[in-house]
Parts: sequence; structure tokens; C-alpha cells
Amino acid sequence: MRPQSPPSAVPPATAERPHPGRTLTLAAVLLAVFVVPMSISGTAVALPRIGAGTHAGLAPLQWVVNAFNVAFACFTLVWGSVADVVGRVRAFAAGVALYALGSLASAVATDVLWLDAARALTGVGGAAIFSCGAAILSTVFEGPARAKAFALFGTVAGVGVAIGPSLAGALVQGLDWRWVFAVHAAALAVVLLALPAISRAVPAGRGGGRIDLPGSALFVLAMVLLTTAIVQGSQWGWGSAGVLGLFLGAALVLAVFAAVERRSAHPLLDLGVLRDRRFLGLCLVPVAASFGFVTVLTYLPSYLTAVTGRGTGTTGLLMLLLTAPVLVLPLLAARLVSRGVAARTLILLSLACLVAGDLALTLLSPSVTVLLLAAPMLVTGAGMGLSAGLVDGQALALVDPAKAGMAAGFLNTLRLGSEAVAVAVYGSALATVLGTRIADGIGAHPGADRAGEVADRAAGGDLAGATELSGATDHRAFTDFLGQAYDSAFHSVLWGLAAVGAVLSVVIAVLLRDGGRRRQAGA
Repeated sequence: MRPQSPPSAVPPATAERPHPGRTLTLAAVLLAVFVVPMSISGTAVALPRIGAGTHAGLAPLQWVVNAFNVAFACFTLVWGSVADVVGRVRAFAAGVALYALGSLASAVATDVLWLDAARALTGVGGAAIFSCGAAILSTVFEGPARAKAFALFGTVAGVGVAIGPSLAGALVQGLDWRWVFAVHAAALAVVLLALPAISRAVPAGRGGGRIDLPGSALFVLAMVLLTTAIVQGSQWGWGSAGVLGLFLGAALVLAVFAAVERRSAHPLLDLGVLRDRRFLGLCLVPVAASFGFVTVLTYLPSYLTAVTGRGTGTTGLLMLLLTAPVLVLPLLAARLVSRGVAARTLILLSLACLVAGDLALTLLSPSVTVLLLAAPMLVTGAGMGLSAGLVDGQALALVDPAKAGMAAGFLNTLRLGSEAVAVAVYGSALATVLGTRIADGIGAHPGADRAGEVADRAAGGDLAGATELSGATDHRAFTDFLGQAYDSAFHSVLWGLAAVGAVLSVVIAVLLRDGGRRRQAGA
């Protein structure tokens, strides 16, 4: 049986059709793609300084990351519909402009709520960059040139993830946290200058699709309700009426969304793609990576600065141990599959690395050496790197080519949405456990009070600010107490992450094995 050509395959007759400005178009799209993951991984390093500089509590500080992730996840599918109506270049241009504007607003933000709003705007633009940037490359390049362009697309995204923490750490330590966002705005300004060349390279024309406004609005609302409930769980109480109401509201809106999509002539998401259990299993792999890798990527820098006493520059360099495998291993995994190694084997190995890496991170202590830190970080990074890219190809191969775009949108939405949820769950769990530790021990320190506010500040990584807020007479002793409490809470949450990863691994293995058995039975 001959394998099907990928949905983006081009007939031989058009393989040599020239396009003007292809090199500049590729460079501009890749620069924009580079900035987005660099922003995601690099912002985490700046969080402690942002918290100290804006005097932000944990919940609004979490939204510096969450606002970007939620907006990115919510609008990945939406931008596909917009591009069908207004054209790919116009949609890409709008996304780049929104990203540049949001980054500039972040750089000049005077308080954390302003910064949260600016990051949300940036996330909306980032969704367009990824969705429409890939569509532009698919249009401009054909045949082997297209394969090379998309290989560069994936590699550049990996480079952005890998060097984001190091660059952000250097900027924060050498200049100020605001420069992290200013650099992004400057890079996207360069991309805007290349838009006329991109317009000449991309053939004119618009699709006949319509934007699914009801479906888009319902999906965005459901994600906002769900993430807000998780973020506020530690603040309002998990059993409070507000949090339970948000969870209930998210469930109801998702149910309405499903009903609307079944009846829509132009649905944002065709729910029929979820009937293949193998496809669903593969889509859950990024969810496991969100809990096992993205949470560590976001919050490990705060642990290293707050508990081990390392500077932001040193922390940024150390984060390369976590992100380097994401750059190297996707190409290695693709090569192994081409030589006959089963993709399912590599995917299960990646899940095992995520669980093992999270468990190994529980061995960290305030006096941990770089040598002891390297092993768990490299293993956790390998868990992300082995499945990155591989999952996408395997999942889309199971879908009708006519629905490949929608399936890719669903996969990326689930990936990015789970990142937002995982980061929110981690932050809320850390705040809850840390709050309990501080409330139990604060009475032993003369003058110390306001346990709840102290825990909120400490959970953001600002131990010095939390000590000052507490009113403790012995600052050094109280800071040591906070460091020990943070260390204990960090380890407790890591055990929870490992448990989530283990459960998801079992579910994924069963779904993929079930698909394999059904495939053999039909042969």
C-alpha cells in the first residue's frame, strides 16, 4: 500500500514555479517564529525581578505567563478562519503588529495588571505568527524547498526555546527586565519592514471561508473561565463558591461550544477528528509535556534564584541544561524513525523521561551543585525533545488530508491550552502548599505576621520582599525559614507533577496500543 502524500504536497507540474522574494520571506517568517518561543521560555527567568519591581502577588504575576499562553491557545484556531477571509499575509501582518505592540506595552508597563494585559495582546499576535507563518511558507515553497523551509521552521522554534532563558537572564542582570520585551518589539519591527516583500512573494487571493464567531467566542470564554479558576484556587480556596462557579461555568460553556460546532456549517473545530483513539492519544502527549516540562521551565528559575541564591544570569545559563535537548533531539528522533525505530517506542520513552526527570528534581536542595542539577534537567528536557515534532507528524498522518489543517489547529490548541492550565495548576498548588508551611511556622519568629500576604509574595520568588513584609525582627533567620518552606513546597508539587505524568503516560500507552491492535485486526 503506497503511503499517502502529505496534505501540503504539490503536483510536479508546479514544483518549479518561481516566487520572487522567497529568501527574504523565509528569513522574516523565521525571525518572527524565533521570537515567540523565546518569549515563552525567557519570560520565566524575569518573573522574580518583575515581581520585585512591580510588588506583585503570585496570582497577577502568574498571569504574566498565563495571559500569553491562554491568548495564544485560544486564538490558534481563530486565526486560521481569519486568514481564510482576509488573506494569509494580511493576517500574518496583523499578528506581527499586535505582537510588536504588546511587547512595547510590556516594556513600558507601570504595574503588573498593565503587563498582564499587554502579554495577552502579545499572545493573540503570537498565535497569528505561528498559524499564518506556516501557511505562508506552504504557499511560497514547493517540493524539496518546502521540506527544507519547514525543517528550518521547527529548528528555529527549538533554538528560541533553548536560548530564551539565557538571553533573558543576561538582559535582566545586565540591564532590566523591561529589556526582555523591548528586544522582542525591535525584532518584530524588522519583520514589519519585510512585509512588502512577503506580499510580492505570496500569490494574491482569498479563501471562501467564514469566521465561526459563535464558536470562537465560546472557546475563548471557556478557556478564560477554566484558567482563572485554577489561578485563583489558592487565593479564594478550592472549595469556594467563586472557584466552583468558574469551573462549572467553563464546563457549561464547553458543552454549549460542542453543541454549536455540531450544527455549524463552518465549524471552528470538527469534533469528528477525535473519533480516532490513536489521534487522541497522540494529542495527549503534549499535555503530558506541559505538566512535566513546561511547568519546570516556568518555575525552576524562581527556585534557583530564591532557594539556591543564584543570580538571574547564572540561572539563565543553567536553564540551557533543560532546553538544549529540545533543540537537538527532535532531529535525532526523526532520523531514528526513518531508520526503522517505532515512533510509538520513542513517544513512550519521552513520557518515561518526563516522569523520571520530575522525580529526580525532587533531589534538589538549597546547596545543590551544577553537576547534580544537570542530570535531572537533561532527562526532563529529553522527555520534551524526543516527542517534539514527532507527535505532530504521526497525528496528522491519521487524519483525512482535507481536515489536516483543522487537526493541526486542534493539536496546537490542546498543546498551548494545556501549557496554560499546567502552569496555573503548578502555581496555585505551590502557593497553597507554601502558604500552609508558612502559616505553621511563622509564629516561631518574633514580630512576623501576615502569613497569607507573606506566602503570596514568597511564592513569586521574592523572599526578600516577603521578609520585609512580614515585620520579622530577625530578617536573616526569617529569610532562611522562607527558603526552607519554599524548598519543601517545591518538592511536594514535583511529586504531584510526576503523578500526573505517570497517569497520562498510562492513558496514552493504552490508546496507542489499542490503535495498534485494531490496525492489525483490519490488516
